[in-house]
Amino acid sequence: MSRLLEQAIEEVRKLSEPEQDEAAELLFALAEKAKGPYQLSEEERVVIERALAEMERGEFATDEEIAEIFRHRGA
Repeated sequence: MSRLLEQAIEEVRKLSEPEQDEAAELLFALAEKAKGPYQLSEEERVVIERALAEMERGEFATDEEIAEIFRHRGA
């Protein structure tokens, strides 16, 4: 670990827990970015292709269907 990162972590330890969580989220985001583009699984690719095909055919949920989903989820 670099000295600069060690110093930053020592400073973050002095922050409140919510602020520490925010710093952690920033570090996680940076680490994810360094991994490169997200690679879809085969299952994710199939689901997306199916959804795009439905969209191209004009198959959209009605307002009533969406409202029903929200009612079942308690939203």
